[in-house]
Amino acid sequence: MSIAQEFKAFISGGNVVDLAVGVVIGASFGKIVTAVVDKLIMPVVGLLTGGVDLSGMKIVLQAADEASKKAEVAIGYGDVLAASLNFVIVGFVLFMVVKAYNKVRTPAAPAAPAGPSQEELLAEIRDLLKQAR
Repeated sequence: MSIAQEFKAFISGGNVVDLAVGVVIGASFGKIVTAVVDKLIMPVVGLLTGGVDLSGMKIVLQAADEASKKAEVAIGYGDVLAASLNFVIVGFVLFMVVKAYNKVRTPAAPAAPAGPSQEELLAEIRDLLKQAR
């Protein structure tokens, strides 16, 4: 089998295709969650905190100095807060998806115990008939 044929068999296998679809859907879902957090949730949180834009919140360690052309050094905890909220939302949604999947997926029914064979049944009937005489 040539390399091209092996690669084709590998790519057309279910696991690789499923993984690729999962990655694409996950990336799109991540963009949706980011938009929801940035455009819907954070403005409401900002409104509740007095109109403060939380994504721009930072602790300035060193102010910018234009004379010496030093850039501002700051810890942007607002962005960390937004990313943490993204993580919690994605984690919760994934938890709910896995929970629903596990609920829908039913375990295989246990195999029925094997009954006696035809010969064993005939022998049992024979023995019962002998006892009845």
